[in-house]
Amino acid sequence: MFKWKEKSVRLSTMQMLAAGFLLVIVIGGILLWLPICNQEPIAFTDALFTSTSAVCVTGLMTVVPAAQFTLLGKVVLLVLIQIGGLGVVAVSTFFLVVIGRKITVKERVMIQETYNMESLSGMVKWILRILKGTFVVEGIGAIFFAFQFIPEYGFLKGIWYSVFHSISAFCNAGIDILGADSFAAYARNPLINLTTMILIVAGGIGYTVWFDITDNIRNFRKKGERRRGMFRILTLNSKVALTMTAILIVTGTVSFLFLEFSNPDTLGEFSFGDKVMGAAFQSVTTRTAGFFTVPQGDLREESVFISCLLMFIGGSPAGTAGGVKTTTIAMLFLTAVTVVKGNKDTECFGRRIPEENIRTGISVMLMSFTILMIGTIAVSVIESAGFLDILFETTSAIGTVGLSTGLTPALHTASKFVIMILMYAGRIGPVTMALAFGLKRNPMSQVRQLPAKRLMIG
Repeated sequence: MFKWKEKSVRLSTMQMLAAGFLLVIVIGGILLWLPICNQEPIAFTDALFTSTSAVCVTGLMTVVPAAQFTLLGKVVLLVLIQIGGLGVVAVSTFFLVVIGRKITVKERVMIQETYNMESLSGMVKWILRILKGTFVVEGIGAIFFAFQFIPEYGFLKGIWYSVFHSISAFCNAGIDILGADSFAAYARNPLINLTTMILIVAGGIGYTVWFDITDNIRNFRKKGERRRGMFRILTLNSKVALTMTAILIVTGTVSFLFLEFSNPDTLGEFSFGDKVMGAAFQSVTTRTAGFFTVPQGDLREESVFISCLLMFIGGSPAGTAGGVKTTTIAMLFLTAVTVVKGNKDTECFGRRIPEENIRTGISVMLMSFTILMIGTIAVSVIESAGFLDILFETTSAIGTVGLSTGLTPALHTASKFVIMILMYAGRIGPVTMALAFGLKRNPMSQVRQLPAKRLMIG
């Protein structure tokens, strides 16, 4: 009886997560469709597409937000981005706390499984901590943006632009209200580049890494912990997330710098310092952010393909980023190394990774890749664009990145719905896949033992 109740709670958790995002998307689409939110009439498909992109913190757009939406429309857009970045669970919990309603056991289970926590205690405190940390970081980002935007646009408009783009950057949405060229006008501006990159990384690294670092700062100050070093006392998840993030940023920066160094349409005309900054920005923004300082359609094919790889990997778990996640890629790579070496267990930083954890990672990776391929083929059938451009667009969608080579505004209606499905799957996919393959338990699996038989591999 207990097992049945546990299973039903987890099933409803997955349904509520999926339905919650879908409900917000539909409501957002209706609001953005209203005449009061638009400078000129907008098709409902485009309004729904914009809402999907905002809630799924992707950034792909069929319209130019700066020209299409009124101030009210932009405020609605910003609210959708913030809800999408924080997640329906966090926002709903905060709302229940504000109105004074008690958080039920079922809702605590949903929070626990969403953030992969080990116990049901401290759920509300955890959510409030996430909200507080988010608003503090977004506020600091807005202050730095204000040093550029207030002198350029005036006090009130400068503040508005600073707040909007800080939230969009931290939530890894990549949606801007500057125009059709994103941050291209600031390609040589260190303040805008560095502030945006820091916000993107801060949002994409994951809340669990945040709190692991802050909680261990006190331990690091103690004499015994100081000898061990700060990095060594972090959890395995934090170590992998931080290591993979650093590797991917550096690798991406070097790759883009090498490939685009002499490209006159991207980094070719920049000074060396600006080239490094531009390459670093491209490396960071492909990790599910969506802002750009160089035209994505002018990148060399090699750079486009590398961007696709980075977009598919994405950021780290329990943050605002999308993709299959850095920890998943690291775990699968280490598993491959283990097989090649002939070892039995997958090991990382002196710890053994459980087999069920690896199976979950394989499932997430394979299902994400399958959905991506189906979406890419579907768009290829509908559109007449080049395959690499279509792959870039679909990978950007399922990775909730938002970068585009310019194909999105010209998509047919059918392709727009395919991209919307990819964005939706990319936003909720990792969570629902983890719940389905990593946390559900089949009672018969402990009893049923079929005869083992090996398959030929390779």
